[in-house]
Amino acid sequence: MMIMKLIFLGTGAAVPSKNRNHIGIAFKFGGEVFLFDCGENIQRQMLFTEVSPMKINHIFITHLHGDHILGIPGLLQSMGFFGREKELKIFGPEGTKEVIENSLKLGAHYIEFPIKVYEIYAKEPITVYKEENYEIIAYPTEHGIPSYAYIFKEIKKPRLDIEKAKKLGVKIGPDLKKLKNGEPVKNIHGEIVKPEDVLLPPKKGFCLAYSGDTIPLEDFGNYLKTLGCDILIHEATFDDSCKDIAVENMHSTIGDAVNIAKLADVKVLILTHISARYDKDEYFNIYKENVKQYSNEGFNIIISEDLKTYDIKSLLG
Repeated sequence: MMIMKLIFLGTGAAVPSKNRNHIGIAFKFGGEVFLFDCGENIQRQMLFTEVSPMKINHIFITHLHGDHILGIPGLLQSMGFFGREKELKIFGPEGTKEVIENSLKLGAHYIEFPIKVYEIYAKEPITVYKEENYEIIAYPTEHGIPSYAYIFKEIKKPRLDIEKAKKLGVKIGPDLKKLKNGEPVKNIHGEIVKPEDVLLPPKKGFCLAYSGDTIPLEDFGNYLKTLGCDILIHEATFDDSCKDIAVENMHSTIGDAVNIAKLADVKVLILTHISARYDKDEYFNIYKENVKQYSNEGFNIIISEDLKTYDIKSLLG
């Protein structure tokens, strides 16, 4: 398995606390780093982790509330100060371009690297970025303003049945690679061998989803199941006793997040965007006890912590 890690730079909600910074999640996939949301102070949080701002080439913003975007101006300026030249791609809902344009007007800075902003206008799931070995899907959520969840889906190539290829007279060497890449070749007898003659279905790729802030959406859970989602990072701003507050503010509770994870049939659920009220031990104990009530759901439930790094392979066992 390729090296994959999740780094929680911030796990708090609208108001930062002593224990939790504003939200920001980095995902390392091989040599790439993706940043999901960028709350205030995120770049300083990176100093305590293995995440380098200069390695981030893609930023995905779920929505434009301040606790998810106010770290962007400082992050961009630091990138410029350290001489970044490589292009940065930023994805987000309607209004993201204006946010970035205004960020570039703040103070004197050295931002000379190219920045491309992609605004998302979608009422259905849509692939917003794709490479040969992965794609990023935006899923519309509900939080009072345009907002999206993001799904990282690894793309695996079909596997080659070498023994079958040999029986069909395919020469060992470059022709095998061509077949794996979907190109037909000639065998030792001059006959055409097609990829479908020797290819096996690809293995399932890793799938990660991040809800952003949203009311619980059962359709989201059902959709994730069709993708074979392994890990769901879902906001759970409040414990179940605060359901009325969650509904009023268009957020989710622990129970809401668990229900979506059950529908998605994930292996791991990570709760994040946790209210500052739980900084007090008496309330955080309530939160933890609430999580324990769901310990027999068949998947691991983790309460996210600032600066915590998870190796994906270890998480999935």
